[in-house]
Amino acid sequence: MGREMIDTLVVGAGQAGVAMSEHLGRAGVPHLVLERARIAERWRSERWDSLVANGPAWHDRFPGLEFEGFGPDEFVPKDKVAEYFEAYAKKFDAPIRCGVEVKKVTRREGGPGFIVETSDGVIEANRVVSATGPFQKPVIPPVAPRDAGLYQIHSAGYHNPEQLPDGAVLVVGAGSSGVQIADELNRAGRKVYLSVGAHDRPPRAYRGRDFVWWLGVLGLWDLEAMAPGTEHVTIAVSGAYGGKTIDFRELAHQGITLVGLTEAFGNGKAHFANTLNDNIRRGDENLMGLLDAADAWVMRNGADLPEEPAARRVLADPDCMKNPVLELDLAAAGVTAIIWATGYATDFSWLPSGALDAKGKPRHQRGVSAEPGVYFVGLPWLSRRGSTFIWGVWHDARHVADHIATQRKYLEYRKG
Repeated sequence: MGREMIDTLVVGAGQAGVAMSEHLGRAGVPHLVLERARIAERWRSERWDSLVANGPAWHDRFPGLEFEGFGPDEFVPKDKVAEYFEAYAKKFDAPIRCGVEVKKVTRREGGPGFIVETSDGVIEANRVVSATGPFQKPVIPPVAPRDAGLYQIHSAGYHNPEQLPDGAVLVVGAGSSGVQIADELNRAGRKVYLSVGAHDRPPRAYRGRDFVWWLGVLGLWDLEAMAPGTEHVTIAVSGAYGGKTIDFRELAHQGITLVGLTEAFGNGKAHFANTLNDNIRRGDENLMGLLDAADAWVMRNGADLPEEPAARRVLADPDCMKNPVLELDLAAAGVTAIIWATGYATDFSWLPSGALDAKGKPRHQRGVSAEPGVYFVGLPWLSRRGSTFIWGVWHDARHVADHIATQRKYLEYRKG
């Protein structure tokens, strides 16, 4: 039985895979996209029910299609985002094959290209593009208690408050996911403890413009590398409830108890580092720094954007900041569930070892792997800060597709 052969194989049909397919098609590169589930599956089944996109509809989209039925400044619900990518793929008849998982990619001996083992047989491909993105394996840290009496899930498995047992909830992680989940649980009448680590806290909007616009005009989307020491800094921003700036003090005044970084569990107690105040104040500094940069841009450009002094308002420190909780008796506090909003790990072990460094991380330059013929798209900071946003993925995919098309031209050259 013969093997299927294809010039370029794209693995994954989320936003990265769909963008990659569009650009490869435009460049005339024969290709196939394999998706182990459905198009944009993670948007469908690995996000909570009320999630909306973190950027407004005018910004968080591909250039070739707008979100139907939504105003430019609205935040699109997750299911509509998934439908958007499905519609986008249909728009240019993307060659996507769903329900097929890629198991292993090995370099073909004695010839160009790769042997790709899948759940549906073997494929030979001249090139392989990993479009699996950064959200592959939910991470629950080793510090998690081994207590059968506690209901513990990662944020990827959280859908709504009703799935949790009655009682208080400890949410560990205060990036976009943790903050939004904690806020939703608090609004649902749950007692919530929110463990806050290092974070950036941009304004949702300022002087009539969304923060994504400010990052654009200030050139911050195009930063090519994160600042040293910020690798574990999350971003606290949300489009929920129409979009508003995350304010941890306000959340505390609304009933959420803020605690510092979760350090350990033992004897039925959770232990937190005495870092809450420092983390929140550093987040304040991040917010004020962006407001300062925006004000300077307005002055420099003579822009007619209204002043917004209320954006600099700082609420009084809540009691949980004045008297930080360093130890919490979970049973006494009524905590029956822990939600770990602690991020994801990647797994590229299915790729040739030459594409990875000693820690199993991709070795690449703007998505072009150190292993010839292997490419990456959809990774954080692939080319710039904006690489993980929908529009950033689209531009990164265009660069990778151009590289592939150029390589094909060289290989097709025949001396006249």
